[in-house]
Amino acid sequence: MATTIDATDTNRALVLAGIKGVFIDRDATVLDRLFSDDYQQHNPQIPNGTAAIKALLGSLPAGFKYEPGLVVADGDYVTIHGRYLGWGPKPMVAVDIFRVANGKIAEHWDVMQEEVPAADSANGNSMLTTPQT
Repeated sequence: MATTIDATDTNRALVLAGIKGVFIDRDATVLDRLFSDDYQQHNPQIPNGTAAIKALLGSLPAGFKYEPGLVVADGDYVTIHGRYLGWGPKPMVAVDIFRVANGKIAEHWDVMQEEVPAADSANGNSMLTTPQT
């Protein structure tokens, strides 16, 4: 029987493989292998299921880029603080939250905002952490 730490580490690796496979490698087969058949989406612009993400992959501009940053995992939940370039007119920083069930990515929530460069922020700090992947 896996310990909670083992399950958390496994889920962390699964979600990283999923998001990197989709947004860095643009490999639609990752959705069939790593995402559940009844994948639930909470981003109001994207329907439930993996077909919507497959369609989204086909519409991403050539210059699109995803950069994962800090990853926090606790049991069935994995959160990635990352940067999306080419998602919109300005870079977007997001917190993506995933729930894992039965060894598959089962659910997703996100919060996104336009990135403000550190030089333009009141505190001089970057909005994104150094990648921890």
